[in-house]
Amino acid sequence: MEKKYSIPERSWALYDWANSAYTLVIVTAIMPLYFKSVATEAGISATTSTAYWGYANSIATLIVSILAPILGTIADFKGFKKRFFVFFTTLGVIFTLLLAVVPSNQWFILLIFFVLTSVGFAGANIFYDAFLVDVTTEDRMNKVSAHGYAIGYIGSTIPFIISIAIIILAQESIIPLSVTVASQIAFVITALWWGIFTIPMLKNVEQNFYVERVSNPVRTSFKKLLQTFKNIKVYRPLFLFLLAYFFYIDGVHTVIKMSTAYGSDLGISSSTLLIVLFVTQIVAAPFSVIFGKFGTKYGDKKMIMVGIFIYIFICCYAFFLDSALDFWVLAMLVGTAQGGIQSLSRSYFAKLVPKESSNEFFGFYSIFGKFAAVAGPVLLGITAQITGNTNFGVFSLVVLFIIGALILLRVPNPEEVALDQGIGK
Repeated sequence: MEKKYSIPERSWALYDWANSAYTLVIVTAIMPLYFKSVATEAGISATTSTAYWGYANSIATLIVSILAPILGTIADFKGFKKRFFVFFTTLGVIFTLLLAVVPSNQWFILLIFFVLTSVGFAGANIFYDAFLVDVTTEDRMNKVSAHGYAIGYIGSTIPFIISIAIIILAQESIIPLSVTVASQIAFVITALWWGIFTIPMLKNVEQNFYVERVSNPVRTSFKKLLQTFKNIKVYRPLFLFLLAYFFYIDGVHTVIKMSTAYGSDLGISSSTLLIVLFVTQIVAAPFSVIFGKFGTKYGDKKMIMVGIFIYIFICCYAFFLDSALDFWVLAMLVGTAQGGIQSLSRSYFAKLVPKESSNEFFGFYSIFGKFAAVAGPVLLGITAQITGNTNFGVFSLVVLFIIGALILLRVPNPEEVALDQGIGK
């Protein structure tokens, strides 16, 4: 009989349920449209407001990327991991809540608060991912990681549907609220959802693998970080995987981030795009679990490669795409691989890292993931501009997936990696 999820495993996975609402409502769907609306009312052009939104995302990414390896290394010392997780989660939840009270004419303050929520969200995720080694055993990492992604996809749709329903009812004057107030209510719902469902994680998950505290953890952490770079040959499989991850996850993130704009270019309405986004989340949930099970049975790397080849097919299919039906097919294909490739990447990396240094290495994992969001959109944009065709732009992403796959082939399986030199497992 298959072993049931333990309380720490369930509590850890439930945080995916908690914070995925933020990704869908704040990052992807409602907040970007709300900011564009507020900026337009303030007399800012569409082009300028889009640029400001891009700058805000870049600033948040830069802040987290600078902090990640330093705080990650400090968090490897006993008692720090959970403190940092609580700090960043609290930062994210509070400022998501405060988005709702910023006057609609204060677009700059709104943008500052968004940056702070983004830092909180991304910062908490570094330590959340690193907690995977504390809540489960290596043979169950695929299953637990996939379970987190699966319930995250399902959980994110609940506050999303409620929020969209309130906004549509306000638009149609069925309820006596403006669209602005309805959007602000969506921010409150997201913050409360995130905060409430984080409680089990706070109660039931503890840091089990750590380095004993020293008198000066900050200075020691910088030395430890420097030592890691000096011993790059010892950790070669880890950094080889991160390099592969950088390329293929860049393609994954670009497909996710640019899908709405791509659909708009095809003349698909905003309401249809939101429905497609919702259905994609539903499709992604069971496929995350399937990828996890197949990863355990056939090997993580093989299933990550399957995910990469699905994305290569998606990019090739997009080259010939010219209708709303084609876009639906494309979205469903994305749903089959999106969660699986991300969940298996997380669990595969968790198996490679020295458990006592999981935070340090997941700090690097976060950096590679964050900066991976840069090259893909640029490649797509330049190709689309040169050719005058968005389809060519999406097709160009094949290059990222092929490079990622070729590097991944050189990464040894976790059981082949002997990391008992330096900081052992």
